[in-house]
Amino acid sequence: MKHLDRGHILTRIVEAKEKRLQVARMRVPEAVVKRMATVAPEAPSFQTALESPRAVRLIAEVKKASPSKGVLKPDLNVEELAAAYSDAGAEAISVVTEEDFFQGDLGWVGKIRKASNLPVLRKDFVFDAFQVYETRASGASAILLIAAMLKPAELNSLIALSKEFALDALVEVHDETELGEALEAEAQIIGVNNRDLKTFNVDLDVSFRLAKLIPDDRLFVVESGIQNKTDINRLLAAGADAFLVGEHFVTSPDPAAAIRGLL
Repeated sequence: MKHLDRGHILTRIVEAKEKRLQVARMRVPEAVVKRMATVAPEAPSFQTALESPRAVRLIAEVKKASPSKGVLKPDLNVEELAAAYSDAGAEAISVVTEEDFFQGDLGWVGKIRKASNLPVLRKDFVFDAFQVYETRASGASAILLIAAMLKPAELNSLIALSKEFALDALVEVHDETELGEALEAEAQIIGVNNRDLKTFNVDLDVSFRLAKLIPDDRLFVVESGIQNKTDINRLLAAGADAFLVGEHFVTSPDPAAAIRGLL
């Protein structure tokens, strides 16, 4: 992985993830998890969902907490939220499964699959083949890979492994350097995260700046900071293909109405 300073939130999250990964390997051998991934039922295509003819394609996120804002929804009901997202017209569902900082659970992927027919993106901090296997075994359609924490060779390897196990890879970038690494690795789905991982500040100008550098043959997903229809329309004009929206929906008293408002 890339070297990040001790104060960086990614450093602390990855350290916690490494400990959990050690426990997971002891609980279930990697060969067994890989076998489970190999025989897992086919999942709906995430990439195909993002290529739908709809004018606005939304990836609605299930997220219980965040490091910057704490618990977003104490009484989170994963199945109810997923069903509401599906009924309201989302194209796909993203779920944050990281345990220590986001209070997530990999088991939520299966719950979402039972409550909805939409493809599921597993959002976590992935750096090891074991995590790719468990993602596919969980029933997910896609996996998040964060360029900020992965060396180019690691990113290449994880994209290839994901493809081998029928997982679409959403490669998240924050700046021009990371975008260059993602394009060099032939990432087909580029997620531009407008949230600065050091300060947690959100700035939509990141997407407008990087939009000019993303080739037309790649899918461009905007992450973080979407608040209203005006944001959507401006970003569509800049070339965005899809929008990943989390906190705006999760904290809404009526998530389905919030989705319909953006659509």
